[in-house]
Amino acid sequence: MNRATAAGLAGLACAMLTLSTLPAAAGPAANRARLGDVQRALAVLAKSPQVVGAIGEVYVDGERVGKGSAGTRLLNGKGGRIPTGSRFRVGSQTKQMTGVVVLQLVKEGKLKLDDKLSVLLPEVAEKDLVERAGEITLQQLVQHTSGIPDFFDDELVDTFDFTTFYPPMELVKKSRTLPRAQEPGEKFSYSNTNYMLLGLIIEKYTKHTLAAEFERRIFDPVGMDDSYLPTTFPGGIKGPHGHGYFPDSTGKPRDVDRLNMSYGYAAGGVISTAHDISAFQRAFAQNRLLPEELKKVVMGPPRSAPQPSGQPSEQPSEAGGGRQQPALPCGGEPVIMPLKGSGPGFNAVTFTSPDGRMQFALSATLAVSNIDESLDPLLTKAAEAVFCPQK
Repeated sequence: MNRATAAGLAGLACAMLTLSTLPAAAGPAANRARLGDVQRALAVLAKSPQVVGAIGEVYVDGERVGKGSAGTRLLNGKGGRIPTGSRFRVGSQTKQMTGVVVLQLVKEGKLKLDDKLSVLLPEVAEKDLVERAGEITLQQLVQHTSGIPDFFDDELVDTFDFTTFYPPMELVKKSRTLPRAQEPGEKFSYSNTNYMLLGLIIEKYTKHTLAAEFERRIFDPVGMDDSYLPTTFPGGIKGPHGHGYFPDSTGKPRDVDRLNMSYGYAAGGVISTAHDISAFQRAFAQNRLLPEELKKVVMGPPRSAPQPSGQPSEQPSEAGGGRQQPALPCGGEPVIMPLKGSGPGFNAVTFTSPDGRMQFALSATLAVSNIDESLDPLLTKAAEAVFCPQK
């Protein structure tokens, strides 16, 4: 694997989807008529040789108005269909949840955005685990502008290692062997290491596990009853679910259902459902988890990395800890922002309107590498079929 492949294994990508804005007075019944057939869209997606199975649900104002399942649980047409309510890995959509907890701690006065990493976690400076730790701020960690290298390097991560547990600080240590590409705060530079550190900060300043804080601050208040952060190795998915595959050195797809959960943690470890991840995005968009000002810290462009006057940015801006992709023209105003989590064997994306009224949560289990360039157009086509049936 090259470095781009490794970086994508647990990476989160964001995109802008364009469609007509929902009328303020329209209810679920009215909007159901404006949506395309979810089952048909997923059936087309699952016919692609890159996809093993796909499930998805659409919610409007908290009511499910569409669902679908296509393909099979296992490769080569085996295992039957995946139940639409099954759990799946959300990958780096987890980062948005981690960001929420961190910013709640800021709101409570336990942390400050300009707190230095060397003060928050003194051991990373004392043991030389993070270069420039005395200059890196909490906000830079949240917004991927710290410049800390991504531990998910092709030479440091074995996709098929299902038996070795790596504590978060061990993965932070692995990143220290990689060269920095920028000054702290200089620009956006995606790194899972940032969120490993944020998870450790959460645990230190709450005196609880990250899994417990997710439950207390997000899952319970939002009603995400089927969501959890695995804490028992190897951290498989509970209940019926789709299996994903990843090509080995010979190109043969290998089942990676027992994904090494220690690579996930605060950067990409959460397991959820279409209902639950939709409920989270609805609560986030409607400021029920963070006030608008702090929500912008998670979703907005980095304040500390302005571009030169008149120069377009060559770096993707972050949203929810991830990246934005080009707009998808759909004949209206840009009102849907998807968050995409990706790892070996899966791509999972949740499309949400800024007002939080509409969500389309989609999970695809794969027969190819999760960063296969042909996958994103397939997911985009499925979203278009649901949101833009007139195209």
